[in-house]
This record gives sequence, structure tokens and C-alpha cells, in this order.
Amino acid sequence: MTGPRAGLTRRGLLASAAVLGVALPDVAQPGAARAETPKLFVFANSDRYDTLDPHQSFDVARVAVRLNLYDNLYRWEDNPPQLKPWLAESHTISADGLTYTFKLRSGAKFHDGAAVTADDVVYSVERLLGMGKGAAPLIGMMVEKGSTKSPDVATVVFTIKRPAAIFLSAIPELHIVNAELLRAKEVNGDWAGPWLSSNDAGSGAYMLDSFDPVGNFRAKRFPDHFVGWQGNHLDDVEFRAVLDTSTIVLGMTRGDYSGTDGYLPFEQIERLRRAPDVNILEAESMRLAAIQMNNSKSPFDDVHFRRAIAYAFDYDGMISGILHDSVVRNPVPIPNNCPGFPVGVTGYSFDLDKARAELKLAKSVPDRVYQIAFSSGQVTLQQQAEVLQNGLRQLGIKTELKVLPWASLQPLFRSAETSPDFFSTIISTYYPDPHNWIGEMYSSAAWGTFKSAAYYKNPEVDQLLAQGMASTDPEARWKIYAAAARIVLNDSPGIFIYNTKWFGPYAKNVAGVRFSPIGNGMEMRWASFA
Repeated sequence: MTGPRAGLTRRGLLASAAVLGVALPDVAQPGAARAETPKLFVFANSDRYDTLDPHQSFDVARVAVRLNLYDNLYRWEDNPPQLKPWLAESHTISADGLTYTFKLRSGAKFHDGAAVTADDVVYSVERLLGMGKGAAPLIGMMVEKGSTKSPDVATVVFTIKRPAAIFLSAIPELHIVNAELLRAKEVNGDWAGPWLSSNDAGSGAYMLDSFDPVGNFRAKRFPDHFVGWQGNHLDDVEFRAVLDTSTIVLGMTRGDYSGTDGYLPFEQIERLRRAPDVNILEAESMRLAAIQMNNSKSPFDDVHFRRAIAYAFDYDGMISGILHDSVVRNPVPIPNNCPGFPVGVTGYSFDLDKARAELKLAKSVPDRVYQIAFSSGQVTLQQQAEVLQNGLRQLGIKTELKVLPWASLQPLFRSAETSPDFFSTIISTYYPDPHNWIGEMYSSAAWGTFKSAAYYKNPEVDQLLAQGMASTDPEARWKIYAAAARIVLNDSPGIFIYNTKWFGPYAKNVAGVRFSPIGNGMEMRWASFA
């Protein structure tokens, strides 16, 4: 680990932020004292935190680990999402669009007191790509192993494979770890993966206090976080796995929890609205509900069978009957409030006559039981699966629900052979660009993740998505993605259902929660007890 860098003035930081057109986080004196007695903030999470390693997860279920224990070069904040300089104070891009040079701010420290340097960033890139988990498929599309350099302790240079319009948008998914600490913990080239699964090597606003193997972790406020602390803040936070929705709601009404999932079923949100000590925060989000079909398997390799499935889903029944119009119909794999959405498309409707007509055109429909998989504890995903199951029953197609914990379900998507027949899912906002949805769902170059569970391949779509990645003209990109979306809609590799709103339940004595579609209100450094 190399030594600290020379300091930078606040004026210099502001100037860099102004050039980038993004806001800089307010920087107070590190370690500012608080007069309040610390009080534990408990967030009830609908899934387990089975790992604390930021390079082994890339899902919303465990995003609180990445947002609170770790920092990144740039970070998405607020709604609509704004890209803000974080550990980096600025960046430049070469004329050919291949070289990104980041300048790190001074004064950032890891939780053990070591300075954050360019060596840590390079190590983090190599570790992510070397382990091949978490956000590795996303970053690995653009960055080769060994290509990232640190000419000095305050400079990181990325040379990407080809121009990629999403590179800067994806940079927040590179979470920076303490290289010196992890090198000391490595065993036989394991990148210290087993150790970091239950430990902390971050520089984030909170540092690990304890980890429970059943899926909970507690963290304490890091006094020396580079952003600093002004006003009231949470000293102690606990992220607790509570897999049963009714238990979450009861706990919120009794005051056992301070906050929870902003995407609870509608009836549970309405119940919490009536609770005297609960506030429901609302915000427009970018989460696309879909049911993927495994296009690599028969009969899903037949477009007529897939279209029949799309006509067999009761969209109005799901959106109006079950969700009480708390979501908006979204007929393609791009959220309707995202650039690139193809204006004017209507998508499929619930029409069993059209479904039967398409089935007659299908080459064959094997008489077997088809599995509809979804993650346990996700009531809305189960409801989507049940609506599909009901529609297919009316077509004489037999199905069964396959409910698995996310940690058991996620590995199935790594190959076409193990990816389930149907997968009820919601694609969240990892970065607010159409490629986050259609690009990672339907480019054959992105196979191997839960997003690409359909294993769909269309050379024309592949070509369009590659053009969308390479273009530096935003308006041209949006037209490209819209064109790709229309083709995908016609091919029907999945069922596209709705886009969501976020309804965040928090205790009335909680203030300062800042919602962003990336993170869904789980970044705690802004929150406090009122």
C-alpha cells in the first residue's frame, strides 16, 4: 500500500464537479461529534445477506452491503438518478472513447485507517474480474484483466476493449476494497473470498460491527468517512433478514423495525398506511416486472409458442386486480420512463383465443410439467407466477411453482441447461440506461446472469445492442434501443408486465431518507432519527 496523497482544496473539488455537471457531496469535518444517544436502526430485508463480499453479489436483495460498507469512484444518488463524484473527484475521456482517467480525492480512508489509493482500485478491478461473480459480467464486457493501471497513487487509468456508452454509468458497480488487507487474507489464490464473505474491507459510511450467518449484519457509523458528518445521523444500523411479509408488516406496526422493503404487496402497504407510527414515502421508480422464458429449450425455441404464452397472461388482472393500479403497464423490456422506450407500442394483451391460435402454429407442445421459478419471500413475484399459471391452465398447459432462496436460485442462470422454463422476476435499476434492461436481458453476449435467463439470440438484436453500446450520440442511442425493443416484442422471449412505483415504509421518527432507483432507499448515511 502506498502512502497518502497531497491534499486538494474545496475550491478545486467544486470546479471539478462543475465541469462534470454533477453535484459533489457536502464534505464536513471527519468525525464530527454527535450529542444524541445512539439508537439502533433496524431495516427488515426480505432476503438473507448470505455474503458481505461486494464482488460476489449484484442484486438489490443485498445492495445494502455495497452501499453502506463500501464506496466507489462515482455514485448514483437521488431520483432521477444523478451520477456524482465519490472516491474520484473527476475524470477525463480520450478522444477515441477508450481511455478513462480518474483522479482520486485525498483523505479517503478504509475502516482500518489505511488511505484509499489507486492501487486499491486496480486490485478491486482485478479481483472482481478474477472471481467472475457479482458485477463481473457487466464490467468484464468492457474491461480486460490486467488493462487497468495506476501511474501514481491518485490516478487510475481504464483502457476499455471498445467504446462503450455505459462505462461511466456502470462504474458505481465497481466497489473498492482494501487491497493490502485482502492480500494478507488470501489463501491459495482465493482472492480472500471466504474471509470477505463475513468480514469488512471497505471505506463506506458504515463499518461492520457483527455478521450473523443466518443472514443479518450490524454496522456502526464510520467517523472518518471522507464525506464527513453534519447534523443528526444513525450511529448503529442493523440489516435483518425477515423472510415472511406478514412478520415484516407486524414488526413495522409494533415499532420493531425502522424501515423495510419499498415493494411490498399493495394490501400490505395499505395496512401500513393506517399504522399510526409509520410513514409511507412514494417515488417513481424504474423496475421492470417480467417473466422470462428459456428460449434455448423446446418448445420455447418456437416463437409461436412464446407468443401464445404472452397472450395467456392476464395483464389487467395483475395490474388492476392484484396491484390496484399502483404500477403502470410496461409492454417492452425498457421502463416507460427511461430513454429508449419505443413510444406508441401497445404490447400483448390477455387474449386466450389469440393464444390458442398461436399454439396451433407451434411445431409441438410437449406434454410435460413446466416450472415457474421465483425467489422465496417475494410475494409479488409469486403473484405474477400464479397469474401465468392460471392462464396456462386454461390452455391445457401444466405448470408447477419452483420457490427457492435467491442464493440457491441465482446459480441456475449460469447456463442454458439449468435456467428454468419460466422465471418470474423484476429487473431493477443497476444503472439508469436502457442497456441495463434490454441490453443485459437480450444480448447473447450477456448470457450467464439472472437478467439473461431467457437465453435469447437474434443476430439483428445483437447488432443493434452492440451499436447502442458503441454510440456516443444519446439521441441516436435511444432510437437504436427503441428499434431493438420492437423486434424483441415481436419475438416475445419473455412476458413484459409493468413498471413500478416505490412505496417505502419507515418509522415516523426516521428522517432524511433519500430514495434512488439504484439502491431503493437503503443507503443509510443520509438518514437519522428525528
